[in-house]
Amino acid sequence: MSQRPAIHYTDTQIGLMWDRWQRGESLHQIARLFDRHHSSVRRILAETGGIRPTRRHRSDRVLTLGEREEISRALIAGQSIRCVAAQLRRAPSTISREIQRNGGSDRYRANCADQCAWDRARRPKPCKLARHRVLARLVAAKLQQQWAPEQIAGWLKRTYPGNEALQVSHETIYRSLFIQTRGALKKELLAQLRRTRAMRRSRHHTQKGDDHAQITGAISIRERPADVEDRAVPGHWEGDLLFGGRNSQIATLVERWSRYVVLVKLDNRDSETVVNALIKQADKLPRELYRSLTWDLGSEMAQHHRFTLATDIKVYFCDPYNPWQRGSNENTNGLLRQYFPKGMDLSGFTQAQLDAVARRLNGRPRKTLNYETPAERFHQTVATTG
Repeated sequence: MSQRPAIHYTDTQIGLMWDRWQRGESLHQIARLFDRHHSSVRRILAETGGIRPTRRHRSDRVLTLGEREEISRALIAGQSIRCVAAQLRRAPSTISREIQRNGGSDRYRANCADQCAWDRARRPKPCKLARHRVLARLVAAKLQQQWAPEQIAGWLKRTYPGNEALQVSHETIYRSLFIQTRGALKKELLAQLRRTRAMRRSRHHTQKGDDHAQITGAISIRERPADVEDRAVPGHWEGDLLFGGRNSQIATLVERWSRYVVLVKLDNRDSETVVNALIKQADKLPRELYRSLTWDLGSEMAQHHRFTLATDIKVYFCDPYNPWQRGSNENTNGLLRQYFPKGMDLSGFTQAQLDAVARRLNGRPRKTLNYETPAERFHQTVATTG
């Protein structure tokens, strides 16, 4: 089989790769644009950890290629430096330094001088985490506790107000992890992120596919009261199944107001098993803290009427292929993948172990709660209702 010739991508083609990557397309989809294998594209994007490099540009104050060509022609013609400077409206010292740093009057060439200037201008600014090692140690410690970079950035801002040396943006943390040439954070800390991948993906990327069933008597999410939608009062939950290997699953419940998480062990995904487990869980909470439940159109909730009769809790169902209508639960399921990676057999976990994971998640500060933890917010409500 003849091998395809090597391809050297142009700046325009590389720019197109980054545009597609930022829109959430996969490596395979991007590679098909160039009739190449996905590894060809990955090689380019992986150089900066999947983070698009900042486009370089020249300062308006530096000499242009045209000006350097004028200098080259003037030197050949034997003109003086002051004469050249007057023609270009530049300081004589600027012309003198330009000539001396590029081989002198006899060896000066415009193209070579211009390329050397472009190469010399590459002076990357030292990363803040590399310059402030105390800050780097704080960030590394929180990453070891499996905090997300955004949670770390918010916690630092709240803990050290007014101290810029101990504050850093979540974007800087991500860049320090994915671009190892910065030398600020160890590569091993990548494994502590909730999604352990070598390159940072676009937030638009998704691999989700929904398998919806026909639910008899389903109450649409559009009939849900307005105070549920705007999170005005606590007690309204979102739920779904988190799937693992060997046909295993657990139920995940998230309270919309506090983002408090509850995990429920399931021995099977049939509707009777799921509903029985949810009824048992509902009995553990005060009525004021469990007013409604929003679920996906999965067959596991086919017996939703029985759940409502047993608990007096209404169940509302999302529209088909609209998982964003359970945004809090979808986000939580993404966080849970840090503890339960895809393909892991979930059947071996006890309820006590699931409760321990939930406690860890509920103890992590959330940006949407002004960096309070879900546990703090939820227990305030429990104390009020109690």
